[in-house]
Order: sequence, then C-alpha cells, then structure tokens
Amino acid sequence: MQMKFTEEHEWLRVEDDVVVVGITNHAAEQLGDVVFVELPDEGATVSKDDEIVVIESVKAASDILAPLDGEIVEVNEAIVEEPAKVNEDPEGDAWFFKMKVEDLSALDDMMDAAAYKDFIG
Repeated sequence: MQMKFTEEHEWLRVEDDVVVVGITNHAAEQLGDVVFVELPDEGATVSKDDEIVVIESVKAASDILAPLDGEIVEVNEAIVEEPAKVNEDPEGDAWFFKMKVEDLSALDDMMDAAAYKDFIG
C-alpha cells in the first residue's frame, strides 16, 4: 500500500497487519535539527488525536498526535538514542511507532502523496 498523509504532517504505511507512523520530510524540514524524541509506551492503547509523541528541535517543541485508534506495538528506540536520524531519513528508517488498528479503512479518508503535496503547496 502506498503511504497516506495527515494534515498534521504524519505519514502512515501499512505493513502486514500494523500501521507504521512517522513524520514527513516537510515536517522535519520545518522543525529543523531534532534534538529530543519521547515515544509512547509499547502496549499503550491510544485514541485518534491523543498526544503521544513529544519531539523537540532547536526551533520548537511539538506533539505528534495518534492518527488512528489502536495499540502501540513497537517504538523506534533508534530515534530516541539518536534524534538527528529524524532529519536524515524521516520517511524511512526514522519511523516513530507501529500500531495495530481495528479499522484500516480509516486510512481511506487520508491524503495520498499527490493530495499531501497540494496541501503543503
């Protein structure tokens, strides 16, 4: 499945039965150099729009919201240990968390790459 995007500049990609979530290249550029990332606990149950990640850069601190209802099944400890990875590969190795969601059809309402490009236009 292709990536989907939120208005909060998150990307989502389905891998097997989980959704991988990270921030977009655009978001990483806007943040500047990322210096701190705090991820949710594995096993945590989250609701859409819950604040679940704290990310701090040299410019600002911001929260990342849960894009869907579900359970956090894995977090990317590599970006906690080395936050600069978020700037290096935001749409690849620097994913934030993986979640199991009940309803994958919720992704249908999100933007595809073309719509996201127009959104940030």
